[in-house]
Amino acid sequence: MKPYYQQSTQDVFQELHTSPKGLSPAQVVQNQETYGINELVQEKPASPLKIFLGQFKDLLVIVLIIAAIISAFSGELISTLVILVVITLNAILGTAQEVQAQKSLESLKSLSSPHVKVIRDGRLTEIESRDLTVGDIVYVEAGDVIEGDGRLFEAAALQVNESALTGEPVPVEKTTASIDREVQINDQTDMVFSSGLVTNGTGKYICTAVGMDTQIGKIAGMINEAKERKTPLQKSLEDFSKKLTIYIGLLCVILLFLHVFVNHEPFLQALMVAVALAVAAIPEALNSIVTIVLSIATQKMVKNHAIMKKLDAVESLGCISVICSDKTGTLTQNKMTVMEVFTDMTPYTVELMDARENYPQEILLKAARLNANAVVNPDGSSIGDPTEIALIDMFNQYQKAHPEFVIKAERVEEVPFDSDRKLMSVSSRHHIYTKGAPDELLKRCTAVLMGKEKRPMTQEDRDLILTQNDQYASQGLRVLGFAYRDLPADAETIGLADEQDLCFVGLVAEQDPPRVESAAAVHTARKAGIKPVMITGDHVVTARAIAEKIGIYQPGDLAVEGNELAHMSDAELADKLSSISVYARVAPEHKIRIVKAWQEKGDIVAMTGDGVNDAPALKAADIGIAMGITGTEVSKDAAKMILTDDNFATIVKAIESGRNVYNNIKNAIIYLLSGNLSAIITVVVTSLAFLPDPFTAVQLLFINLVTDSLPAIAIGMEPDHPDVIDQKPRRSDESILNRDAIAQIGIEGIIIFLAVMASYLIGLKISAGMATTMAFSTLTLSRLLHGFSQRGSKPVWELPFNKYSVYAFLAGGLLLMAILNIPALQPIFDVTPMPLVNAALVVLFSLASFAGVQLYKILSSRSH
Repeated sequence: MKPYYQQSTQDVFQELHTSPKGLSPAQVVQNQETYGINELVQEKPASPLKIFLGQFKDLLVIVLIIAAIISAFSGELISTLVILVVITLNAILGTAQEVQAQKSLESLKSLSSPHVKVIRDGRLTEIESRDLTVGDIVYVEAGDVIEGDGRLFEAAALQVNESALTGEPVPVEKTTASIDREVQINDQTDMVFSSGLVTNGTGKYICTAVGMDTQIGKIAGMINEAKERKTPLQKSLEDFSKKLTIYIGLLCVILLFLHVFVNHEPFLQALMVAVALAVAAIPEALNSIVTIVLSIATQKMVKNHAIMKKLDAVESLGCISVICSDKTGTLTQNKMTVMEVFTDMTPYTVELMDARENYPQEILLKAARLNANAVVNPDGSSIGDPTEIALIDMFNQYQKAHPEFVIKAERVEEVPFDSDRKLMSVSSRHHIYTKGAPDELLKRCTAVLMGKEKRPMTQEDRDLILTQNDQYASQGLRVLGFAYRDLPADAETIGLADEQDLCFVGLVAEQDPPRVESAAAVHTARKAGIKPVMITGDHVVTARAIAEKIGIYQPGDLAVEGNELAHMSDAELADKLSSISVYARVAPEHKIRIVKAWQEKGDIVAMTGDGVNDAPALKAADIGIAMGITGTEVSKDAAKMILTDDNFATIVKAIESGRNVYNNIKNAIIYLLSGNLSAIITVVVTSLAFLPDPFTAVQLLFINLVTDSLPAIAIGMEPDHPDVIDQKPRRSDESILNRDAIAQIGIEGIIIFLAVMASYLIGLKISAGMATTMAFSTLTLSRLLHGFSQRGSKPVWELPFNKYSVYAFLAGGLLLMAILNIPALQPIFDVTPMPLVNAALVVLFSLASFAGVQLYKILSSRSH
């Protein structure tokens, strides 16, 4: 069975058992039972409770819960309470981050008009849009929103803006003639689609699809099916959690075995050693710190016109290796502009036009102004066809530069544009002015205006004009031809017969020009190792011309149309993928296919879009980027990032921010793990030597949650480094803990361990309580000082000043002093009063660990 756009209207009437008089009441009921109601099916989102409970699936959280249970059985109620509070707070924070209503389908629903005009039993009636069914005859006029998909059988000067579906701003001229070849939605001119806005004319169509079967419904289905991918950081942290859990489990079992079977300690006492080890190993505040750092980064990015809806997505920006960008409004200005005019057989820019010296330009300006139905308001807002708005802007621009230029002619009558003759004409008292497709216009021209004279048009003139038209078209320009003729004095009205014996005046070439900053942004993206790809619903010639101008399309690249892509196998697409820089006339399913093809190669893909048609690909991409100004609510809901200035250059700035955020998070994680490693080694060494416990679970929780968190957050707020954009994007499967990071964690952890162990052994000469107090104090102070070191790979004096690191150190130091010196807090944290000499040794050993880390960084930076 042929698709509806390839069938005659009579065949569609027969197939759907309807007629121009519409359905009978019995047919309506039967069809509604067969095809369902005209509504979009919505998935039920996860409840907040389900999301909250899901937070406890993390392996490290499960280990902490086990540790809390063991602490409770051992009578360590404070430890149990602290662990449970930590777990609960982290779960609440995670839930708050994830509870975002799934608005995509609700927004799709809002595109439907609440009522629609249908013909049933020969009578025009208005019904609720949800009651529309297949076979209904729908009547539309200017201002109506199309409801359901349909095959047109009447169209009078009908134009429909389908930008929400196709992404292209220029209204589509609709006809009733069937199409004899396979085409994409953009070129199905005999069809209308749900969500389209009628901008001109009237029409009637046979409803061929409702609800989830419409093109909008299919997009809704694709949004449901498109699964959000985990960010590289999420994957890396999950992998880290699994490995850490395995190592903790093995160590705890070994220590438990040694304490019970070798040292013959009571089982519960031995279990508490294992709990201390688990608490020492797990960076309890890691998730919270990552969330806080990402939140701070999103606030910075708002100032740079980028709103991040998903916190985790900030870090993914640093991995982006492909940007699939829409053309209209992102790379271009989303405003048709006259680029050049052609009069007197000579091309001119608008700035070089001079109607005083060039009579054809005067006539051209007059014809352009009279032949435009659009409205441009004094405040700059405009209503109407973008090509006509461009004509008015050209006229206003010229008049602003030449205030003395006025036109006295007034429009009297209009012969509307239609897609068959591709012309539009208006009359003044003495002339008729015609605009339209240059090839059609020339068929009606017998003269050409040269200087102030009309002379007969020769074949040479026609060839020259058509050559110029082809040249403009090859540059992706939209070309309009203009002509005029004298109107007989006795003419009372004008009609199609008057569009003959015209005098050719000139051509006007328009384009949605590239944004000024687009070329520079594309160059920066390439320098950063990112491949920019243009995906658009526009024609391939226009798309390629724009892409070439801003540097996306380069010698040797390919430009592929949607039909060609549809007939490519996955293997063919994978083979050509790296060479294709431009995709034109694409459908929504093509966009998802392109995104997935890149993802299967291991690339992290950013996808921009503003229309309903973009939503599934935005959701499927690693980073979906919606336009804040021109974007539909559907696209914004499906995206992870929204541009408040709809500018490609902002994406490149966001990628720079993402790379800096990743570096800061990585430094914060290395800081946390190197500190935790020093505690782990201390616990293991003292356990193997069967010495008293160096720390209690509460002390370790205090360090991990308070004194560690403050410097880690400060590291996350490190200023951006602009040189990161010159680096190649890291691979998505690259672990945050690569070989260099693990070596750094190991060496710095051992340096801090040596300081802590020295302090512990000196304290042990006095008592087990003093040993614990000195070990706890040295570990806390060493880690606070380590917060200065871990802000970068260079020694601390070569790093920029970070006031937040100073604040973090002072706050942590004051908290440590309070625990050591306030009697009420001493029993809670299991510390004993320290003599001044012991306190001095704590400071000395802590400074020694700080100096040791600086020495390692000096040696490390030299080796690199």
